[in-house]
Amino acid sequence: MKIIDILKEDKNFASFELVPPLKGSDRSKLHQTLAPLLELQPPFINFTCHRDEVQFVENQNGSYSKLTLSKRPSSLAIAAAIFQKFDIEIVPHVICGGASKQKIENDLMDFAFLGIENIMALRGDCMLGQKNFIPEIDGYSNANQLVSHIVEMNNGKYLDTELVQTAKTDFCIGVGAYPEKHREAPNFETDILHLKQKVDAGANYIVTQMFFDNEVFYNFVAKCRLSGINVPIIPGLKPISTKNQIQKLPQTFSIDIPQTLVKEIEKCKTDREVYELGVEWCIEQSKDLLANGFNAIHYYTMGKAENVIDIVKKVF
Repeated sequence: MKIIDILKEDKNFASFELVPPLKGSDRSKLHQTLAPLLELQPPFINFTCHRDEVQFVENQNGSYSKLTLSKRPSSLAIAAAIFQKFDIEIVPHVICGGASKQKIENDLMDFAFLGIENIMALRGDCMLGQKNFIPEIDGYSNANQLVSHIVEMNNGKYLDTELVQTAKTDFCIGVGAYPEKHREAPNFETDILHLKQKVDAGANYIVTQMFFDNEVFYNFVAKCRLSGINVPIIPGLKPISTKNQIQKLPQTFSIDIPQTLVKEIEKCKTDREVYELGVEWCIEQSKDLLANGFNAIHYYTMGKAENVIDIVKKVF
């Protein structure tokens, strides 16, 4: 079932975002992570996608060879492993980073062949050590180009023009957004403009980056509506669980943590106290969002779902 159709049902629900296990793990670890989340009956689960890492290895003659390392199973492998055991909609992330247009199209054709109807289209992060995003030689530099490609495939148009009797894909397309502005955008207005370009290209719905102040999210939604962005916007939340996250999360995701929350965290003597505070803060955020008409909430688990499970049980 497509996410856009799930949203039209106007029912309160929680969805989750998971990180694929590292290579070397078997399916049992994935299943163990999913099982308690599926007891909460989410209509869909997102799986992140990480670009391959590149190393340059010196050869005996003094030259260097490029070595590409994949540290996690592919999104297709993850989806197939889940489909084999669970009845749940999977939303794989497809990123521009590290992929050519043809590689992206091949992956999308595989997803369609597997029966996946939902895709999260993202530019992806810069490669480690890079200050600016650098696309592949034959790749995309931003997500709206990726969205346009998926829409073309939905219309039966492929990069390989020699293909005959092609089947149209039927993907529902989600994109990301930043209630506090993407770190690379020069200002908030430009960031909203970039988001509108993704929607105008054919995105069906939006999922936001995590935030810890609901007023920031409500202001973001209002600006989106004024800019003509009318697709559903799903708020994304993550509970703080350790004291060092008040430094790490803003650095990693370019987000603000409200001073009220920071002061309460600083009073905590142990990470267990921070964990409990983070759960309570996220519960209040969630209840407020539901009370203000946002019936879908997307939770980032970051590989650890216990606190998210506690939150969802108390909210939904």
